Amino acid sequence: MKKFIQFTLIFIFSLSMQAQDQKAKALLDQVTTKVKSYNNIAIDFKYTLNNSKENINQDSKGNVILKGNQYVLNFMGVTKIFDGKKSYTIVPEDEEVTVSSVNESDDNAITPSKMLTFFNSGYKYYMNIVQDVRGRKIQYIKLIPTNAKDQRKEILLGIDVQTKHIYNLIEIGKKGTKTTLTVNSFKTNQPLSKNQFTFVESKYSNYYINKLD
Repeated sequence: MKKFIQFTLIFIFSLSMQAQDQKAKALLDQVTTKVKSYNNIAIDFKYTLNNSKENINQDSKGNVILKGNQYVLNFMGVTKIFDGKKSYTIVPEDEEVTVSSVNESDDNAITPSKMLTFFNSGYKYYMNIVQDVRGRKIQYIKLIPTNAKDQRKEILLGIDVQTKHIYNLIEIGKKGTKTTLTVNSFKTNQPLSKNQFTFVESKYSNYYINKLD
């Protein structure tokens, strides 16, 4: 009788987890559909890195404009432009521009254009807690990397239930490092210039152009 009860409890728990997984997948699918429906996206964000063991606590702000796989990212004093074929990393402090090709079909290539849909492969996902953030209902989904070599223990993805936009992303490393990216502003379908994602070399005539390929 005890074995029967244990089996029943395990079976019910398994069904409950499967139902949660399906809810998590459905919500992630809604986020992906919403992101792909926009012509472009402009995001202002805050990035925090914390490691209590190493006594590290850093805050940085940045912004990114996305259109398809093209983007312009400004972060920590560096501007990175990707025009769909080549990446241009502009470092004013060093007066240097690094030019390199990017293989967007490479699943291991982490780019801003993938950050809003990265969760579609390589993770197990589970519904997590719900928080009220200044009147916004934020549903968290826990993502567990399926690659054992991944240095991240887990990721918590906060999603605004009403808008289906990502509110924040919390990465917890296996060595105790915690990074948090919080979206402060999420704007869509903004008027962009024709040269928004074009690197104009003449603007950097005094810079050293480092072409890697």
